[in-house]
Amino acid sequence: MTGAVVGSSSSLVAAEVGGFRFPAEAIVVAVRWYLRHNLSYRNVEEVLAERGVEIDHVSVFLWPQRFTPLLADAARFGRHFPGDRWFVDETYVKVNGVWRYVYRAVDQHGQVIEVLVSARRDAAAARRFLQKALRVLKLTPTVATSREPVATSRTWRPATVSG
Repeated sequence: MTGAVVGSSSSLVAAEVGGFRFPAEAIVVAVRWYLRHNLSYRNVEEVLAERGVEIDHVSVFLWPQRFTPLLADAARFGRHFPGDRWFVDETYVKVNGVWRYVYRAVDQHGQVIEVLVSARRDAAAARRFLQKALRVLKLTPTVATSREPVATSRTWRPATVSG
């Protein structure tokens, strides 16, 4: 399995994976296959067995729970720099039977910039969300928000009926 994992994410995660019975490359590949291809634990076990790594599905069950946050943090560095145009939306979803508000910022390329789940929908939650999102940008925006509708009188004019 040497060389199966390429890039900076393998070195970041490999440092945290040390001390396990299996090589770091095998663990990272198993977690990536499980997350990316929607495989079951037994399917990942079979695929690794075909490649010469004998493993139990219970180990594969434990690895995504422990190493998914590490892989997510490692992949965050590989993302593109956020675009200059953001789309912010809010909605509410039921999480464990309790309604929560979800704030989300996405740039024009579809890359998720920030997500915040809050128990309250108030100015403090919106401010906290925007501060987290702006920390990703690391620049000061010139225009933060606009209350103008998208189709203003300058950009859209109703058709006139002649006759």
